[in-house]
Amino acid sequence: MIFSLLFMALVAVGPIAAEAAGPPLQIVYPRPESEHDSRYQYDWEVLRTALEKTRPTFGPYELRQASQYMSPARVTAEAAAAGPINLFVRATSVQLEQQFRPIRIPVDRGLIGYRLLLVRQDEVPLFAEVSTLDQLRHFSIGQGKGWVDVGILQSAGFKVVEGNNYDGLFSMLAVRRFDAFSRSVDEALREYDERHQQFSIEVEPGIALYYPLARYFFTRRDVDGEMLARRLEAGLETMVHDGSLQALFMEYKGPLIKRSGLAQRRLFRIPNPALPPQTPLARSELWYRPQEPAGKK
Repeated sequence: MIFSLLFMALVAVGPIAAEAAGPPLQIVYPRPESEHDSRYQYDWEVLRTALEKTRPTFGPYELRQASQYMSPARVTAEAAAAGPINLFVRATSVQLEQQFRPIRIPVDRGLIGYRLLLVRQDEVPLFAEVSTLDQLRHFSIGQGKGWVDVGILQSAGFKVVEGNNYDGLFSMLAVRRFDAFSRSVDEALREYDERHQQFSIEVEPGIALYYPLARYFFTRRDVDGEMLARRLEAGLETMVHDGSLQALFMEYKGPLIKRSGLAQRRLFRIPNPALPPQTPLARSELWYRPQEPAGKK
């Protein structure tokens, strides 16, 4: 009830902001790391929908992508330095939430915490023998430099090998720099489709790793960033209440989740010591659970 009252209060003050609005709100989000990087298509569709939901109360906006490809580190540096980027999406951490303003509604309903392994085709049989978390720890895991997953996996006893850029991680896996590339369910299947012929990789068919994690939109911690954050909070809450967030999630992620067989995999759970205490884990309507029937909130 508290969240519903807050949501109604945000909507109630919206018309005042819309009436006082001048030029359209300018929103610049990052370009991905390369022309082959399709990870963020769903996120930007959620962003556009949230902005459209709030147009009547918060006024017009202009949404555009940054002109250059950027690494995650470059994105946060640009945002912190008041560069052109004033919004990005990222897996959260305590440090990130201290530096930027989080909108604490998980964009992908927490799916990023359910991890599959991209492995070399000739080593799939080795993973079939894994039945315990200790056995899984014998394999080295690849991740991007600075990704929040690095600390989570290391704290759980995994050897993590970091790569400097997203595209290069697939080459590192192929040349045996590490044993497995840990990816979210939707990322793993999509990346397999895009790259398996080039790198001779497979999605390991029987294992899933889980740690609680949320991907949020982030804005700057200034007056303009706070105004944008409040608008997105109102828009995302509307999407949760009217079912459009869940519908977009199933449209973009549902086929890949079904194809992954997530609910039938051996699921190994590890803690996330980097998870901020304000994470809304108690709001069950915000999170995807693999045992739920498709489309259930």
